Amino acid sequence: MTGNKMLAPSLLSADFGNLARDIDIINSSRADWLHIDIMDGVFVPNISFGFPVLECVKKLSQKPLDVHLMIVEPNKFIDECKNIGAMMMNVHYEACTHLHRTTTAIRQAGMKAGVTLNPHTPVELLEDIVNEVDLVLIMSVNPGFGGQKFIENTYSKVARLRSMIERKGSKALIEVDGGVNLDNAANIYRAGADVLVAGNAVFRAPDISAAIEAFKNL
Repeated sequence: MTGNKMLAPSLLSADFGNLARDIDIINSSRADWLHIDIMDGVFVPNISFGFPVLECVKKLSQKPLDVHLMIVEPNKFIDECKNIGAMMMNVHYEACTHLHRTTTAIRQAGMKAGVTLNPHTPVELLEDIVNEVDLVLIMSVNPGFGGQKFIENTYSKVARLRSMIERKGSKALIEVDGGVNLDNAANIYRAGADVLVAGNAVFRAPDISAAIEAFKNL
């Protein structure tokens, strides 16, 4: 169990016909960050939204922007992420041939650097870079679509990563994204996660604010 119990609602599940309203609800809630998934239809089999939409989100959101790039060659978009005010720029291990170079450039641009692992990618591959990143995101579903079922192996994966972080003296936070809900959130925190990304469990709830409160009170 960690000292952090942070929540980052995922904008992908918001009502895009009422985006300003939904972001306003997040602004006035106890949510910690706003999680933003950028998909390109190449790295993952879906397309979400691009930087013109995020320019609008930047103006509306009072929460730090946690930007997750599910795209090929994310290193090409460091300036764009900086310009939309991203607090965290998160890139996939599987999409970065020169991961250290990319995370260094993200930090030099003034953002925090995150690295994401797909469900099949072992945490042990981060052994040599875990001290150079601010966050590791464990995907608990195969990325690309919301509403998928949580992969149970995630608990042991988070625990192994927590053990590595402590052994290496890293300050990296652990974030978990995919199939997160009020039924499994406490167990994910218990395994060692610091930040949970919740999409449908927040934005499709009858009361968004009440759902966030329930997560924060776990």
